[in-house]
Amino acid sequence: MPTTINEAALVSLAMLGGLIIYALFGGADYGAGVWDLLARGPRAEAQRRVISKAIGPVWEANHVWLILVIVLLFSAFPVVFSVLMIHLHLPLVLMLLGIVLRGSAFTFRAYDNTESAHRRWGGYFAIPSLTTPIFLGVLIGTIATGQLESGVKSSTALLGQVWLSPFPWVVGLFALNIFAFLAAVYLTLETDDPAVQNDFRRKALGSGMLLGPLALIVYLVARLQAPLIYEGLDSSPWGFPVRVATGVFAVLTLLSLYFRWFQIARAGAMIQVSLILLGCALAQAPYLVPPHRTLANSAAPITTLRFLLYALVAGSIILFPSILLLLRVFKWDTLPNRPKAEEVTDSTRHQQADKSDHLI
Repeated sequence: MPTTINEAALVSLAMLGGLIIYALFGGADYGAGVWDLLARGPRAEAQRRVISKAIGPVWEANHVWLILVIVLLFSAFPVVFSVLMIHLHLPLVLMLLGIVLRGSAFTFRAYDNTESAHRRWGGYFAIPSLTTPIFLGVLIGTIATGQLESGVKSSTALLGQVWLSPFPWVVGLFALNIFAFLAAVYLTLETDDPAVQNDFRRKALGSGMLLGPLALIVYLVARLQAPLIYEGLDSSPWGFPVRVATGVFAVLTLLSLYFRWFQIARAGAMIQVSLILLGCALAQAPYLVPPHRTLANSAAPITTLRFLLYALVAGSIILFPSILLLLRVFKWDTLPNRPKAEEVTDSTRHQQADKSDHLI
């Protein structure tokens, strides 16, 4: 039976959804590691404690989304998987090494209480948190150039050439800033200490304002090195509405941070980042690896695609309730941004009263 575009499109949408969720949750874990590395001043250790407490229960579970995307790519679009593994072998290995080293160091730091070891493992955790998002952005940026399979005539060319050009690295820095921004916004809701909360608020405002100039640089460099993406963002009927919507939520998030509406800021940041990734995907559609590998000519047989879709539905019945249970157990007190009932002390009530009087 011939492969139809409908099944391939559905699988690709599932991959895009997994990538967006990974950016929103797993990406924020990387961003938290960046702020761990950059923590300075009298409250540096307090900031690191908040970061460890925030990501400790969930960081392993967040990688399930990356695994899902890789498995779907391997199973549904094996030709594309092969192209990426061959042509982007080195940055992929560096990214995966960063993921492994980061997770191992975070675990060792949690259980090694000696000061010197704690500092050492903290560095091993924080530095890969800085480099891994960059390599993830480099991978995405290299694919977007449309030059991945062009001009490769030797094994030496496979190790460099395209992914060492400026555009992938600009995208890598943009990805790093996105993750740092998300993490800072989320961390404002992970502490009841007003001073530490304000520290993360300032970090979120700074990284959020930096997103605009970086996005403009990506847009301008894309004109030279990723023309397909540039044309999709610039001339397609959906390009302008997506850019406007992204800008609206960016302003909403920054205003919410300024006025300390942290719940609204978190929702706005999540929608803003989702729109950025959606816009990139739409600009590249229907190509998986432009300019040759499309959904139609790279998909597996229709039987494989349909079994994958059945498996996705069946797996979702287990996966999503499990994730919600995990958040319910470890994160419910931060979701509504209120202290647990047993943690509401007289001093907390007085602080809330003083804050209300100040706002009035």
